[in-house]
Amino acid sequence: MHSFPYAHAADDDWNLALERVIAGLGFAQGRLGFLYVTDAINAHLEAILDALREATDVEHWVGAVGIGICATGVEYYERPAIAAMVADLPEEAFRVFPPIVKDLEGFDAAQRAWLGSAQPFMGLVHADPSNPLTESLIRQLAERTVSGFMVGGLASSQHNARVIADEPTEGGLTGVMFTEAVGIQTALSQGCSPIGPHRQITECQRNVIIELDGRPALDVFKEDIGEVLARDISRVGGYIFVGLPIRGSDTGDYLVRNLIGVDLEKRLIGIGDLVEKGQDLMFCRRDANTAREDLSRMLEHLKARLREPPRGGVYVSCLGRGANLFGEDSEELKQIRDELGDFPLVGFYANGELSQNRLYGYTGVLTLFT
Repeated sequence: MHSFPYAHAADDDWNLALERVIAGLGFAQGRLGFLYVTDAINAHLEAILDALREATDVEHWVGAVGIGICATGVEYYERPAIAAMVADLPEEAFRVFPPIVKDLEGFDAAQRAWLGSAQPFMGLVHADPSNPLTESLIRQLAERTVSGFMVGGLASSQHNARVIADEPTEGGLTGVMFTEAVGIQTALSQGCSPIGPHRQITECQRNVIIELDGRPALDVFKEDIGEVLARDISRVGGYIFVGLPIRGSDTGDYLVRNLIGVDLEKRLIGIGDLVEKGQDLMFCRRDANTAREDLSRMLEHLKARLREPPRGGVYVSCLGRGANLFGEDSEELKQIRDELGDFPLVGFYANGELSQNRLYGYTGVLTLFT
């Protein structure tokens, strides 16, 4: 099986970057294109897509705008940059679906018929983070797949976070569904490490945790993070997070949420999500070494499942990772290349990452086509 053609480029003149990407794709043969562009050239997305379609004769495209985008061994931020890949897939093995804004009724008759007959295995989706129904739509769409599995992320932009489903769009959830005829492997890197035991929320109000294990929440928090940090709570921002274990997960997955405040007098903790009495949580540490170790674990797990080098891949990583966590010199993407090989890879830095049927934060989701 041949690798997917791909190309990426950056230039202060976006037209020159586009020319280099078109030249890099050459006479690409395929039916589905993946396209990621930086927010710096969001306004030119229509022109870029039209030029790629004309140059390649590839009709179907999916992708998103990102404040940062990535490709094999490299990241691009804050300047015009484009990454594109063309997949040679059987015509009946995938379907690009239109923007879903409120419910799945946006599918036309032909698309509903395909969903019923093809029984898609999984999907790659991109969404506008401004839509409050996104998480519900993800769950609904995942239920239409055999595996119950979706991957992807939320577009990231300073203004309008646009996504691509054959044409640029905003406000909804879009992407592509694949049948089992498309070989796919995917895995998620959390980027955090638990620093204490599982605790049970015994009293709370919305996103405020009052008690853990029957004790004041802040007392338990200080105990788990250790004496040094507990002496100066102001130092935990961006370093200590809350992990909410996913019920029923057989891989120990958890959702990472921000600490958004503490009340020293009432000994309360506020986090960036709604919680319920009886729910478990744990406190987590996030730093560069932890992130590298967890990414390496994920890559080893993926590599063990591969019989041959991947034909191509899509990587969706959190905006809080990349240069902000791994370092300025594309270290996150270089680690993927060094451990899995120099295969075609495109992707972007997201405002939320999607794996299975839920949104994560501070994660990296790697999807490989085999």
